Amino acid sequence: QVQLAESGGGLVQAGGSLRLSCAASGRTFGSYAMGWFRQAPGKEREFVAAISWSGYSTYYADSVKGRFTISRDGPKNTINLQMNTLKPEDTAVYYCAAGNVLPTELSKVNYWGQGTQVTVSS
Repeated sequence: QVQLAESGGGLVQAGGSLRLSCAASGRTFGSYAMGWFRQAPGKEREFVAAISWSGYSTYYADSVKGRFTISRDGPKNTINLQMNTLKPEDTAVYYCAAGNVLPTELSKVNYWGQGTQVTVSS
């Protein structure tokens, strides 16, 4: 069992940066691949970024590639999402996710966090 708790959301102007963190509890954190999804109002939840259990492999949605960076800190049981050059279309609730396989699709997620709001003003 893994519990996930996101933090770091907020309001930022377009072009600005935010750093999201996800704290995981559970002794088996290191064996899970992790990721981030987001859901904007009236839209389906979509994949943003994922990182392998080792931290050596990362994957990004095309819409965030080059602007967002996912990382994990094993000893601290956390993953982070550094978001730069934010755009109004990045506005959404961001969810932390854990999976037995790389969580690049909704069906590959075993655990979800509660979500954190990110709002980018124009």
